[in-house]
Amino acid sequence: NKEIKKGLFIIPTPIGNLGDITYRAIEILKKSDFILCEDTRISRKLMEKFEIKSKLLSNHKFNEKKNLSQTINHLRNNKIISLISDAGTPGISDPGAILIRECVEEKINIFPLPGPSAVTTAAAISGYSEKFFFYGFFPSKLKDIKKDLKFLSQIDSCIIFFISSKKINKALPFIKNNFSGRDILICREMSKFYEEYLRYKVDDLKLFDEDLKGELTIVIS
Repeated sequence: NKEIKKGLFIIPTPIGNLGDITYRAIEILKKSDFILCEDTRISRKLMEKFEIKSKLLSNHKFNEKKNLSQTINHLRNNKIISLISDAGTPGISDPGAILIRECVEEKINIFPLPGPSAVTTAAAISGYSEKFFFYGFFPSKLKDIKKDLKFLSQIDSCIIFFISSKKINKALPFIKNNFSGRDILICREMSKFYEEYLRYKVDDLKLFDEDLKGELTIVIS
């Protein structure tokens, strides 16, 4: 029964298939005094599957600032705290950065676990250049779309975005406008039963008539 170091553990959780969690992640989650998670309903499914009884605390973008001092106090008192998000690696387009910055400031130990991330999963299957720029979520304001995509199209690497399937049709004209001549990979439901990888020439993209559902990860060559 190995002693676990005290501090904040950043634990990636599966992006779809629960079998993708690591043995070490399960062990640390079981030994955590608290687990900070985005949505307790989603995380509870993971906890039940792997018989993890540690206390779940809700920590999402609307309350993470409010939780900060209490969490730092627990860490100062040598508690083991794990930070997870609904899916993937915390802090990568998910809550986490605020707490991590504070721990750096307070010289509290932070231990990252390697694990699932939609970004690297999509990059690995793209077959494009191994240099990539991860943008995060596709901008929602028109002026940001115009400014950011113009800038991104100048970068000599692949570009990776997250976007909700509800917004993909709205985004397509801007993608075609800025990335003509390139290839695009649209990944949906990665690691799940209905996973799908759609490959197109950017210039051939047409609006999707069926609902793609869920969040998409997009790689542009």
